[in-house]
This record gives sequence, C-alpha cells and structure tokens, in this order.
Amino acid sequence: MKLLLTRPEGRNQSMAEALSQRGVPFTIAPLLQVVANDAADHEHKKKLFHQSDIIIFISTNAVEYADIALASDWPKDKQYFAVGQATYAALQAKGITATEAPESCQQTEGLLTLPSLQALTAKRITIVRGVGGREALASALAKRGAQVDYWEVYRRACPEFDPSTAFEWQAQAINTIVITSGEILDNLITLVPKELFAWLHACHIIVPSERVYDQAIAAGFTRVTNAKAANRDAVLTALGLQD
Repeated sequence: MKLLLTRPEGRNQSMAEALSQRGVPFTIAPLLQVVANDAADHEHKKKLFHQSDIIIFISTNAVEYADIALASDWPKDKQYFAVGQATYAALQAKGITATEAPESCQQTEGLLTLPSLQALTAKRITIVRGVGGREALASALAKRGAQVDYWEVYRRACPEFDPSTAFEWQAQAINTIVITSGEILDNLITLVPKELFAWLHACHIIVPSERVYDQAIAAGFTRVTNAKAANRDAVLTALGLQD
C-alpha cells in the first residue's frame, strides 16, 4: 500500500507522521488550495457574528480565517459548535470552548442530532465556512426556528499541476488515495489525464462521508471506503492501520 495525501498545504502533517510511524509509504500532493475570501463585506458579517447566539464552524480553515478577520478577538458569550474533531481542536487552540458533532457522525448530520440544536426559536446563528458548500445545515436549523446567516471567510481553488504529475504517481505505485472533500475529488479527476483513468479507478479511495462516497461511485471508482470523518484516526481506521 502506498498512499497519496491530498489535503491543502500544511494539513497533511498529522497523517504523514502517523504513516511514517507505521512504515507506510506516502506522497503528499495538495489538491485543494485555500485562500482568504474577499474582505469587502467582512465588517457587516462580523457584526452579524457578534449579534449571534450560536456560532457553527464547518472546518479548521473557517476557524483560522475567522481568527485572522477577528484579529483573535473572540466574543466569549456565544455557544460555539464544530462539525468535526479537527475543527473542535482548532477552536480549542484559540481558547474557545465548543461542542463537537458526535464521534459516531462527525458531519452536518451528526451535529443536527445534538440536543442543544433542537429548539431554536428566536435564536440567531452564524455558520462560518468557505464560499459555497451544502445548504442542508442552514435549512435544517431554519426549520427549527433559527435565523441563519453565513460568514464565508475563505474560498477554495484548484492548484496548478504539471501534466506529468499524475504519471509520476502511477510510476510511484500509488494505489490508495485519501480524499477529504468533494472538491478534492473533483480536482483529482480534473488533474488526471484520461489515459490514466484505468489506473485511477483501480485505486482504493478513502472518503469522509456518504455524500462523497456516492460522488466517487458515480465517477467510476469501485474501491471506495467511507471513513465517516476526515480526521486522522478515522482515516487510519478505514485503512486498517489504527492501533
């Protein structure tokens, strides 16, 4: 087994360390670029942020870019929630006490099962995320009585790769690819030339959710494992490498 780690720059270290400890070879190739969103409407969004009762963070990038926009001046009188374990840890690192989605479902659907997010009449909620994304969370919260706003603090882009890069992956005998979002899967398919699709579709793909699992199957992959989360331990378990 040789893995391709595809998270954005700076987000693969934990997984790389775990694989190195286990003697599992890997290559790092970030397939998603994350950059700060246009700050033109940040002042208005920050005002809504400060007026909110509940703040929900979708990703670690949401935490990091919000921290920059807030100049690390976080209001303490809010209820903070994190969709996943890594996002929860990122908030902790900023000194923010938060509630995370259940370990059994570190996704939007898990977050929506929390008792504190059931009766939301007259509650104001800000969801901090990147540009775009699913609307399921906001829709469900609104149905429970909340007024929901978005603060989109970053955006995603597809990095540029030399056309020969995918041939190098094949030559390196990459046979397992860790995918942590639908955008990364889309970028992988875009970057790999059609003549390598037979190799690509033969790879074992690790995905973080049922949604991305369905996306991978629809794209022609046949060896797909749903880790049910994007964090290191979930991926290691899906790979059969967890202690």
